[in-house]
Amino acid sequence: MPLSNMPSILYGTAWKKERTAALVHEALQAGFRGIDTACQPKHYHEALVGEAIQLSGIDRTELYLQTKFTPVEGQDPRTIPYDQDAPIAQQVADSFEVSQRNLRSDYVDALLLHSPLFPFSHLLSAWRAMEEIYQNGGALRLGISNCYDLKVLQRLHTEARIKPSIVQNRFYAQSDYDITLRTWCQEAGIAYQSFWSLTANPHLLGSDTIVRLAMQYRKTTPQILFAYLISQGITPLSGTTSQEHMREDLEAVSLKLTPDEITQIGKLLLG
Repeated sequence: MPLSNMPSILYGTAWKKERTAALVHEALQAGFRGIDTACQPKHYHEALVGEAIQLSGIDRTELYLQTKFTPVEGQDPRTIPYDQDAPIAQQVADSFEVSQRNLRSDYVDALLLHSPLFPFSHLLSAWRAMEEIYQNGGALRLGISNCYDLKVLQRLHTEARIKPSIVQNRFYAQSDYDITLRTWCQEAGIAYQSFWSLTANPHLLGSDTIVRLAMQYRKTTPQILFAYLISQGITPLSGTTSQEHMREDLEAVSLKLTPDEITQIGKLLLG
């Protein structure tokens, strides 16, 4: 499945709680066709994502739907959607069955491991279970989230039978914006998705460079930053709850910055 089938921007559904169905429906009506969620009741109401998709009337084949297996450590002990005492492989299988029911879909376009497991043998056990889901047609791509250690990613890539084709990370200064990791991902043919792209970067949005470009293009500063990310082959997540911002975020996809402007913004990431 070619990576080009992934939309240029995804709608993120974390922390929407009981508003999830309404907000996902609004995002779909605004034009989003990529939805990111997770089988993690602590932060996601995945079943309401499925409800919104059904209510939208949009054909499943027109959507890019992405979910995650969240290890025990990332779950609320009161709402773990699988038997925490089961072997890791069974946890993955059971979690995916819950996602299938929640999303009312036999398959997802991408299944991500929500965070690396340690020791590595545990990570590999989870990955092998995800590979089985892939081989059975349940997931069209596999990926990993919250993976900031390039050596861990490289080891996974080496030992995986089905190679990770997506990395989804927080986009922030503390990780140096994953510059080294993203370079390796490009070389390995791995798509990079960013979350927290706006929230973690008020200093970028308020920079003279981005403010000037926003005025020049008559766009918002978030639109300029999203346009930059997309120009770098990054697929950002938007978690906005504003209909206006949903439309603006989608408009950023068609905003083309010049090579010089891209270089100017890139320098901001270097500190």
